[in-house]
Amino acid sequence: MPSMRYLAIDPGGKRTGLAVGDDLTGQAGPVGMIETSDPATLLSKIKNAIDEHGPDQLVIGIPLNMDGTIGPGAKKAQALAMLLEENTRLKVHCVDERLTSFAADDLMKQSGLTHKQKKTRRDALAATAILQDFLAQRRDESAR
Repeated sequence: MPSMRYLAIDPGGKRTGLAVGDDLTGQAGPVGMIETSDPATLLSKIKNAIDEHGPDQLVIGIPLNMDGTIGPGAKKAQALAMLLEENTRLKVHCVDERLTSFAADDLMKQSGLTHKQKKTRRDALAATAILQDFLAQRRDESAR
């Protein structure tokens, strides 16, 4: 079975984190952050990232509420997922991304970075955590 390459997207109000990884190695890494709240600009910059990184599929984090319900942020992320599927012809996987920003913050606690440096890396690290979770889940499913 050929390896699949993924681009993970962690959409936020102002910043969207990006990470890439593949199911051959099961590893993911941060590749950047898009700073915009304009949907058209965001779509354009994600398309640029797709061209640059050549993923086979996309993974988008859906920020469900802690009780699992869909709030405004999750609705926006789902709308972005539909827009990406329509505009890129790539399969888009929507995954629960609760606590990934907390995981990213936890990772950076001992880093010695300033608050501003942490803020710029947080979203890409959250996207990395989303993709790592997704890849681990796929590995577990194929092992059954």
